[in-house]
Amino acid sequence: MKNIAVVMGGYSDESVISLRSGQLILNNLDRNKYNVFEIHILTDGWNAIVNGNKFPINKSDFTFTQNNEKIKFDTIINTIHGTPGEDGHMQAYWELLEIPYSGCNFYQSALTFNKRDTLSVLSKFNIPKAKSVYVSKGNIISGEEIKAQLGLPFFVKPNQSGSSLGVSKVNDLVDFEKALDYAFAEDNDILIESYLKGTEVSVGVLNFKGKTTVLGLTEIVSQNDFFDYEAKYLGKSEEITPARLTPEVEQRVRETAAKVYEALGMSGFSRTDFIVMNNVPHFIEINTNPGLSGQSIFPQQAEYAGIAFSDLLDNEIELALKRKLLWKK
Repeated sequence: MKNIAVVMGGYSDESVISLRSGQLILNNLDRNKYNVFEIHILTDGWNAIVNGNKFPINKSDFTFTQNNEKIKFDTIINTIHGTPGEDGHMQAYWELLEIPYSGCNFYQSALTFNKRDTLSVLSKFNIPKAKSVYVSKGNIISGEEIKAQLGLPFFVKPNQSGSSLGVSKVNDLVDFEKALDYAFAEDNDILIESYLKGTEVSVGVLNFKGKTTVLGLTEIVSQNDFFDYEAKYLGKSEEITPARLTPEVEQRVRETAAKVYEALGMSGFSRTDFIVMNNVPHFIEINTNPGLSGQSIFPQQAEYAGIAFSDLLDNEIELALKRKLLWKK
C-alpha cells in the first residue's frame, strides 16, 4: 500500500483551520488502500503524529524515522492554508524532492495566492471584477483619492492572505486609516477594491476524472457586514446550497468558474468566490486550498454533487502520481 502524508498546519493565523481540514481528510482516506500519516508543519517544527507521539520530519528528504525504520511518502495531500503550503513554497520543495503532491503546482499556487497578479492574469480573459487600487507599505495614500476612484463603500484587503484575515469594509473615510493598519498587519502589500452590491456565491471547482468539474454553487448570506472570518468559521452566516439563482444566471456562474479555473491553469480542489451583480458574476478571489472543516463550503458542495469525499481524495492522489510522470519527461 502507498504511504500517504496528509500535511496540515502552516505558519499563518489560518493554521488552526488547516488542522481541522486535515482531520476531515484523515477521516475520509480509505485505510484499505493507503497507509495514512498525519503531518504537522508549524512554526514550532515539522512532525509526524503517530498515536499522539511526535516524530521529527527530516527536511532533507521529507521522511521520518519510527522504530529505526525510515518512513518515506509516495504522495502528499496538502491542506495547509496560507504560507508555506498555499503560496508555492512547499510545492517547489516537494517537486525538488520528486514527491508527488495534491493540488496545483508551485507556480499556480504562488500566482493565485497573490490577489493582484491573479486579477492581472484574469483581465486578459475578460473576467468581470471590481475596480481596484494596489498599494505597498510606506506609500502615501489619500482616502479622498480612493473615494474618487472607487466610491464608497470599498474594501481594503491584504494582497496575500486567506480566510478574510485583515479585510475591512470602509463605509466612511474616518475608518480608512484603521483599515490600512489592519490589512498591513497581514501583508506589506494591499488591494483596495470597489464595493460590488449583489449576491455572494462560492463555487467549488476541481479536475475530476480528467475534466474540469463544478461541484455546486453556495450562496453566502452573512450576518456581518461581509463574509469575514467570524462569518466563515464562527457561525455568523447562512450558506445555501444550491444558491438561489435563476437557471440562466446559475449557468453563467458555472461557466465563468470553469473559465477562471482553466485560465489560471488549475488542478486539484479550488473554491472561487463571486459577487453576482446585475446577473453578471464578478470574480472576487480563488482559494486553491479551500477549507475542509465541518464549517467549510467545499465538502458541502461535494455532497450536493453526489460525489463521495473519499472518491475526490482518490482522484487527487491519482492526479498527483500522473504529475510525477510528467516531471520525468
